[in-house]
Amino acid sequence: MKRAPKRQGHTPLTRAELPVDTAALARFLMGKLLVRELPEGVASGRIVETEAYVIGDAAGHAYVGMTPRNRALFLERGHAYVYLAYGVSWMLNVSSEAKGVGAGVLIRALEPLEGIAIMAHNRGTARLRDLARGPGRLAQALRIDRSLDGVDLCRKGPLWLARDDHGPSEIGRGKIGESVRIGISRDADRVLRFYVRGSPFVSGARSLNE
Repeated sequence: MKRAPKRQGHTPLTRAELPVDTAALARFLMGKLLVRELPEGVASGRIVETEAYVIGDAAGHAYVGMTPRNRALFLERGHAYVYLAYGVSWMLNVSSEAKGVGAGVLIRALEPLEGIAIMAHNRGTARLRDLARGPGRLAQALRIDRSLDGVDLCRKGPLWLARDDHGPSEIGRGKIGESVRIGISRDADRVLRFYVRGSPFVSGARSLNE
């Protein structure tokens, strides 16, 4: 397993630079970093796949209104909403609209950068491509669970978003692919999934990643 170089000095994303629009935020987050601070060290990855769950989206958890489970989705943009899918896998979302408006961006996949050994231990595999390819794997690799629900991702802490100060954070328009979302049955025809074309760390069927 190839080790990534150590990277330090990441700059947190500010709330002011996050678009106040769910689909725009899903695009904006492409190429940005997700940083997890753990007792044994820092693990991070570049975001290469997202899905937007917009206002009034029947596939989104906010569709039913605010509940104790989904209240983090109604926080001001840039907060973590973490939920358990099918009783098996944790999923990380970023709240995406003004406070009181429920919508979010699912972080679906990362290109691992830091803390490769930490992620491999958490995942139980040394295969770099499979450490964070898919939202459940991502959460397991970074040890994300319900305890991080509601965390402010725009400030350094246990989990936060950052610019890549050691590489290009902006991905050219031609490099970002779009498709329908994965694994949903309601509003399933909406093109709200974004991914980095050609990245081996993107999840989903090949037909969705062309």
